[in-house]
Amino acid sequence: MNTYPSRLLENAVIELSRLPGIGRKTALRLALHFLKKDLAEVESFGDAIVKMRREIVFCEKCYNISDTPICPICANSNRENGVICVVESVRDVMAVENTAQMKGVYHVLGGIISPIEGIGPQDLTIEQLIQRVAAGNITEVMLALPTTIEGDTTNFYLFKRLSPFPVQVTTIARGVSIGDELEYTDEVTLGRSILNRTPYESTMSRK
Repeated sequence: MNTYPSRLLENAVIELSRLPGIGRKTALRLALHFLKKDLAEVESFGDAIVKMRREIVFCEKCYNISDTPICPICANSNRENGVICVVESVRDVMAVENTAQMKGVYHVLGGIISPIEGIGPQDLTIEQLIQRVAAGNITEVMLALPTTIEGDTTNFYLFKRLSPFPVQVTTIARGVSIGDELEYTDEVTLGRSILNRTPYESTMSRK
């Protein structure tokens, strides 16, 4: 059991160790690091975290995080608004954007269908996606979800929901290995997968 010379230090370690991938030893190192810094620097760090949590919102169109009601991507008149890239999370938006191959806009589902984890279609922004397509002017919905069983299940569900609409449903090419998360895929491979995307219906015949 760890003993600390200060209850304030212990409290800081406890809070830092709640962060993903941060154990007690790393949390202690971070806390002691902050103690060495000027108070103004530490206050600036804390203020940035609080301000981020308090002021960041979800884009009213695509559900990406944003500083404004409509994110910069959706507000960009140079983007191809008729092409929607559907991703699982905000991190996937950043991964795809880093390839510089996606010229359209996004729709963040906020997860993928996973019965084991109790996540169903109603827990995601699927209805909002359907509403965007139903409103018209959408020519393509590109499914860029993880190449996992849950990702494939979500792809199939979305394909069925989108089938009544005159929109092409595509999926990224399988240059992304089976079981891979987009955020961990290198930019070149992911970029090629986007450029070489295929009609989703053609992938169903291979399953």
